[in-house]
Amino acid sequence: MAGRRHKHIVLILAREVASNLATPALIADEEGRLVFYNEAAEAVLGRPFAEAGEVPLDEWAATFDPRTLEDAKPLPDHRRPATIALTERRPAHERFRIRSRDGVEREVSATALPLFAHADEFVGIIAFAWREQ
Repeated sequence: MAGRRHKHIVLILAREVASNLATPALIADEEGRLVFYNEAAEAVLGRPFAEAGEVPLDEWAATFDPRTLEDAKPLPDHRRPATIALTERRPAHERFRIRSRDGVEREVSATALPLFAHADEFVGIIAFAWREQ
């Protein structure tokens, strides 16, 4: 199958876990490419994963216009949990606003965790989000 990328077993297992959760979850690979989000995340984001497909996480996130709670300014990269988990390879949490594809503005909390196959083998991230309102 030309064009299909091999996914690390850790990402495959994370997808299996996420697909069985009622908590919204998304997974990105080590390059920051969104590789999956579950049905619960579809309800928050207003768009099914099958429609979004595998895209760079920052490009995908920009479509939801993440903004600060304090003053509704664009949420800087250094405060985005998924970006922190990808670039700094550490857990991160933040509350912010998004505008879903359905046009609804929502306050969300997100926590992102780096995924390692071995102590020195970073393979991606998993992020959990939930609506605050």
